[in-house]
Amino acid sequence: MACMPVPVKNDCFNKDYHLPYDLAADHVHQAMEDFVNFLGLINQQLQSKGIPRLECLLMPATFSSIVGEFISTRIPEHCFSLAKNQYTNGHPDLIPQGKFPEDPVQYAPEGIEVKGSRHASGWQGHNPESIWLMVFYFDSHTPNDRKKGVELKPFCFRGVYAAKLDKDDWAFSGRSPTSRRTITASVKSSGLKKMKKNWIYSDLS
Repeated sequence: MACMPVPVKNDCFNKDYHLPYDLAADHVHQAMEDFVNFLGLINQQLQSKGIPRLECLLMPATFSSIVGEFISTRIPEHCFSLAKNQYTNGHPDLIPQGKFPEDPVQYAPEGIEVKGSRHASGWQGHNPESIWLMVFYFDSHTPNDRKKGVELKPFCFRGVYAAKLDKDDWAFSGRSPTSRRTITASVKSSGLKKMKKNWIYSDLS
């Protein structure tokens, strides 16, 4: 049963939201269903071979990245006004369709950055900047859960939040000259408040 993700619930979408570039909740819904179908297919195949589910195989950060990357790839298949940024590690993930020839750009102030996260707050990026951020909050197992005796549970989308954040909505975390930690910026309470107010999907049951 844990191999089958929880279906996306139609009645958990907000009817009073704001998204740019003609992106609609229905496009988000379809992309989420694409991921649920993908993960269910992969996990059933892994189970048939006696291999742990994908979320139990990968490091938590890697799996979260897959969620974000998959969603940012599928949204343009449903919302034709947006394109996937084709530049490797380009920012943001989604850019206006036709804005850049063949859709690669290293950095652009326009578009939407997409992230997957197991956490309901504390979201991070690499730089404090003014940009639309959309977070797909989910619940799933991690590789360490079996050792901790955590009960089996299927993947489930818990929420989708989006807002145009300003530089002041980020807290920059530098690093010392000897540190190897990735430089990050975290969404502050002001940014979190904006995103939670403009929720797209919520299933916190």
